[in-house]
Amino acid sequence: MNYVDIIATSTALGLIVLAGGAYGVLYAVGMTQSSRSLERASYACYAAQLLLVLAVCLASPLDVPWKLFIAVSGMTYGFIPPATWRLLEKLHHDGVR
Repeated sequence: MNYVDIIATSTALGLIVLAGGAYGVLYAVGMTQSSRSLERASYACYAAQLLLVLAVCLASPLDVPWKLFIAVSGMTYGFIPPATWRLLEKLHHDGVR
């Protein structure tokens, strides 16, 4: 891996994390405010994250196990904010403390 590959790959990985964080925050705020536009924006961030994952898997010189880990992580991340939201709703509606 040369210098340019290291910078490009690390930048793409940082953007994956940033897009994932934006997805989670926008999803939570969108659900809290009952805002369809924020919820759609959250899904756009998740789509951007998946595109970045695809770009890293296709273009980076990382070994296959790392690419597989990134791909599985990217796909799995889509389930985390909705599942967390459902859990929080259940906890608060059932009165569990």
